[in-house]
Amino acid sequence: MPIDPQTCLSVDPDIDLHNPDQRCELTATHGAVLAVIAVGGALGALARYGLTLAWPAPAGAFPWAVFTINVAGSFLLGVLMVVITEIRPAHPLVRPFLGVGVLGGFTTFSTYAEDIRALLDPATVIVAAVYLVATLVVALVATTAAVMLTRVAARFLRVEVAS
Repeated sequence: MPIDPQTCLSVDPDIDLHNPDQRCELTATHGAVLAVIAVGGALGALARYGLTLAWPAPAGAFPWAVFTINVAGSFLLGVLMVVITEIRPAHPLVRPFLGVGVLGGFTTFSTYAEDIRALLDPATVIVAAVYLVATLVVALVATTAAVMLTRVAARFLRVEVAS
């Protein structure tokens, strides 16, 4: 049975290509989704680049700029997801633009991994290990705190929070 592309109303980045309805969604909306991800990614990457230029890490030192970027991005992603999934429905392109694009371009696993590799020297291996673990732990704590704080703020401001 053919699927009418007009019935594909939502944009979900977690598309199961084995499901015909979800395949339909992909073909009906992929151009707009790719465009907003590209624009958002460029904006996020430019912001990250500016911060790393403003706060460079000397060789062998803890890369505070990238650490802060990844922790802040994790926090902001936690806020975003609560707002658009529990507090206020958003336009279908908000999640791809802000979540995948801006915050995906802002945060950086590749630079994090390269920083660790560069610190794997006998003189700085402790810094590498601390950076490796601290980034993961603090980013997860930041995301959890963001989710909890956003829900509390929504209740405090008397905004309906879906359970």
